[in-house]
Amino acid sequence: MSLIRPFRGLRPLAATAKDVIAPPYDVLNTEEARQRAKDRPWSFLHISKPEIDLPPDTDPYSDAVYAKGAENLQRMLAANILKQDEQANYYLYRLTMGKHQQIGLVAVANIADYNSNRIRKHELTRPNKEDDRVRQIDALNAQTGPVFLTYKHNPTIDALVETLTAQPPSVDLTADDGVIHTLWVVDNPNDIETITNTFDAMDNLYIADGHHRSAAASRVAEKRRTPEQTGEEAYNYFLTVIFPDNQMKILDYNRVVQDLNGLTSSEFLEQVAKNFKVNPSQSPVKPQQSGEFGMFVDGQWYGLTIDADKIPTNDPVASLDVSLLTDHLLTPILGIGDPRTDKRIDFVGGIRGLGELEKRVNSGEMAVAFALYPTSMEALMAVADAEQLMPPKSTWFEPKLADGLVSHLL
Repeated sequence: MSLIRPFRGLRPLAATAKDVIAPPYDVLNTEEARQRAKDRPWSFLHISKPEIDLPPDTDPYSDAVYAKGAENLQRMLAANILKQDEQANYYLYRLTMGKHQQIGLVAVANIADYNSNRIRKHELTRPNKEDDRVRQIDALNAQTGPVFLTYKHNPTIDALVETLTAQPPSVDLTADDGVIHTLWVVDNPNDIETITNTFDAMDNLYIADGHHRSAAASRVAEKRRTPEQTGEEAYNYFLTVIFPDNQMKILDYNRVVQDLNGLTSSEFLEQVAKNFKVNPSQSPVKPQQSGEFGMFVDGQWYGLTIDADKIPTNDPVASLDVSLLTDHLLTPILGIGDPRTDKRIDFVGGIRGLGELEKRVNSGEMAVAFALYPTSMEALMAVADAEQLMPPKSTWFEPKLADGLVSHLL
């Protein structure tokens, strides 16, 4: 069985694609999704967030929600808003955000390779989120949220992508947030064979985002497995978009904390200075390299630089900036326990800017904010290769993939 393979994508017609595509299901809450889908009957949010079509007090994990999603999918199929391609294809998917562009391959990846860790992970999953995705896939009999994968860039794929994307695209549209989504269908048998064989020769793929979706796909495959199966059944593969590592854009993932753990501001700064060089700044501090942090407290920005002897040289997890901040400040000084469960800490994606950190502190909601330098792709791969796990909220990828542009029917 191949590491990846082409598939018969379920796609909106080019004329209606802009009406269909939606942000990933997990970046909007229910009310935000309800507002976005208002007066948009073909928005994919009716499939990915179907509670928006039920009474406001509906439990988003009730059986009725998953049934409504399946009903909405069938409605869009019956109306020919979504159609499945006649033959198995690959697809090239370009995201353009401002001056940044990245082009990925839409394919389905082998769950056996996920289970064996050839498709490598770097995050823990939460059972309740996995359960939600399992129920969603089962109800729809489809995978609608692609897993965001990356690979070490390859000259054969680079050259082929350059040639294929010189042709007119099948879909080219600008989403509400200004991100441009462009899709090409790869249906030439020689190109398909080249892509399949080139990826088969790779040692590993890496999950960038979508650990719950991939774990859920694996569980669905396990549930559906039969003694007679060949391994080529659709449920033995999961929907992915695979980008080369040198095109990926990781933004900072920043932290805000509700209080100073009983310390006064001066006591807090005194404690911080034991492990970091602390420099007041007249302007917001955006770290320029690993080991640097911005801190905003009491209306004042500070630049922090961790003492070099605190950075381990042989531990890919402990040397991450998110780990250094936790191990030398958040836990020992502010008393933050497990960042996954501690309700005193929150996380702010870098796409919101440093102004959001100031806003959260100046409002009185939070006492202190920290700006981090983005985790690198090299660091992510090093953690995955070591079969270790990154701390929560270590990476924020932009731009985001759209839901609804290509789905995988099982």
